Amino acid sequence: MAEQSQAREDGKSGAVKRSKRARIISACLTVVAEYGVAATTHRKIAAEAGVPLGLTTYYFAQLHDVLYEAFSQFAQDSSDAFAESLRVCETPDAAISVIVACILAGQEEGNEASVITHELYTLASREERFRNITQQWMCGNRTALRRFFDADTVRMLDPLIEGLIIHGLLSVNDPDPDLVERAVRRIVGR
Repeated sequence: MAEQSQAREDGKSGAVKRSKRARIISACLTVVAEYGVAATTHRKIAAEAGVPLGLTTYYFAQLHDVLYEAFSQFAQDSSDAFAESLRVCETPDAAISVIVACILAGQEEGNEASVITHELYTLASREERFRNITQQWMCGNRTALRRFFDADTVRMLDPLIEGLIIHGLLSVNDPDPDLVERAVRRIVGR
């Protein structure tokens, strides 16, 4: 009986630890979106997560460790969401509609995911460890796109998607849905 009680307590303890660790990772992304990687600290992450500062350093001794975990999770979640949005498409034209919608959503002012993405890109341009995350993300997105388009088209389409999102975010003008669709169709030849 005592062994069962201890097993339940160990199970609860493990779930609480995973929950706190997950909160720290999520808080890291929120801090990165608000302040940028350069101004992200264990202290800001702990405050955002609502945990003691010592807990962030317990789970992640170095700041780059929590950044790596947070960006890895973010990239995987983003890649999975993109693939899922394409999974329901049955034709290239349906895929084009989804791609255009994704680009336009990414261009929206205040889009936290796009800000986090660009913080990751900046870090990956300087540190190879983080470049592995972006490479895996690109591979996942390209795999999802290959259902509808040939390999060369996918190699052109993937950076077009990213480029249009970046330009849309930086533009002082409203996004142009017609231009976005024409650009995607021109690359895919439809």
